[in-house]
Amino acid sequence: MVQAAVTTRDADIVRRQLGREPRGLVAVAHRCSCGRPDVVETAPRLPDGSPFPTLYYLTCPRAASAVSRLEGAGVMREMSERLEADPQLAAAYTAAHQDYLDRRDAHESLPGSPSAGGMPTRVKCLHVLVAHSLAAGPGVNPFGDEALAAIGDWGSRGPCVPDTDTCGGEDGRGCG
Repeated sequence: MVQAAVTTRDADIVRRQLGREPRGLVAVAHRCSCGRPDVVETAPRLPDGSPFPTLYYLTCPRAASAVSRLEGAGVMREMSERLEADPQLAAAYTAAHQDYLDRRDAHESLPGSPSAGGMPTRVKCLHVLVAHSLAAGPGVNPFGDEALAAIGDWGSRGPCVPDTDTCGGEDGRGCG
C-alpha cells in the first residue's frame, strides 16, 4: 500500500479521532472509504525516546469500535485456538509477523524485536492486526483480513469526525 505524508489536516483529524494529540506520526498508512485517515504509521520510538512497537495504529473510532465488538465476542480466543491447531495458518501468521517487523525495522530496530498484537504465537489485539492488514493490503495478515471481512465498511456512513472548516472551531464541535 502507498503511504502518504501526514498533512496538517490529517494530523488534526487523527487528533479528533483519538481525542488526544497523536504521538510519533510518520505517515497515513490507509484511508477510510470516506477519505479520512483510519490507520497511521508511527515511529518505533515516541518523541520522548521510549519504544513504541505499534507501527500501525487504527485511529478511526468507528473501525476501532467494530473491532472491539469482535474482541468482546471472543474472536481472539477462537483465532488463537486455530493458530495452535493449524500449522499452515501458523506459518502465514509468522510471515505476517516478519512483515510487520521488517516494515518497522525500516525505520528503526527496537531492542528485543518486540512485536505487536500477539504475533506470532497468539492473537492479543485485533486492532493492531486490522491496522496491519489495511496498511499492508490483503493477503499479508490472515487474522487482520478475517476481522476486516467481519466488520464491513465503517466509512459508508461518511466521516467519523467532521471537518473543522465546515463545523467551525478548532475541535470540530461546532456541528450539532
